[in-house]
Amino acid sequence: MGKTKEYYKSNHEAYAKKLKYQKEYNEKPEERKRRGELVKINRDKGTYGNGDGLDASHTKNGIVMKKAAKNRASKTDMPGDRRTRGSKKK
Repeated sequence: MGKTKEYYKSNHEAYAKKLKYQKEYNEKPEERKRRGELVKINRDKGTYGNGDGLDASHTKNGIVMKKAAKNRASKTDMPGDRRTRGSKKK
């Protein structure tokens, strides 16, 4: 179990706060549009729902296909994101 999962498992109030924030964030029109674009790309490429484990991902180099687990674990590819967790030096 990862550190974050352990933390939220033992801190129920913090987890509830995180879920509330995430729900509000996901309802933003720009987020809905962004997710819609990615779903459309997945459908167009034939990877939506076929079990291949790939997702469309926004990166600095445009939209690319990535393994879903890597794509959802790393948000450092987003333009303007200052976090360094998981980023690689080039």
